[in-house]
Amino acid sequence: MEHRIERIKKHLHAQSYKLTPQREATVRVLLEREEDHLSAEDVYLLVKEKAPEIGLATVYRTLELLTELSIVDKINFGDGVSRYDLRKEGATHFHHHLVCMQCGTVEEIIEDLLEDVEHRVENEWGFLVKDHRLTFHGVCRDCQNKN
Repeated sequence: MEHRIERIKKHLHAQSYKLTPQREATVRVLLEREEDHLSAEDVYLLVKEKAPEIGLATVYRTLELLTELSIVDKINFGDGVSRYDLRKEGATHFHHHLVCMQCGTVEEIIEDLLEDVEHRVENEWGFLVKDHRLTFHGVCRDCQNKN
């Protein structure tokens, strides 16, 4: 974890930002709960346990800054709630998600499934793709087995 915090600190410094104690507390929560897709409120409640003096607005600002700097990805699974996902170290693209419409679980697909599609979009439409997001909505294996 300390290695990733140090890399994030360097990334922030390269963009003329500091890793303040409030930002570090937020990053630590995201690292500790990396498998979860936390809302800003979820992050706030977990940060508050570590640093009670931090306010919700500070957490929101921190998450937005981290999103702008591509350290964190802001995602929405169609339920109206923005969630935050720490970008995998060295990842050039956002990863994909499988969202179960019955139990609400979210699985991640780290493999880039759209490389060929990106090349086609760039070649046929002359559109320079910077990133993409793919979310599949369906029924997970566990829910299928229950039925």
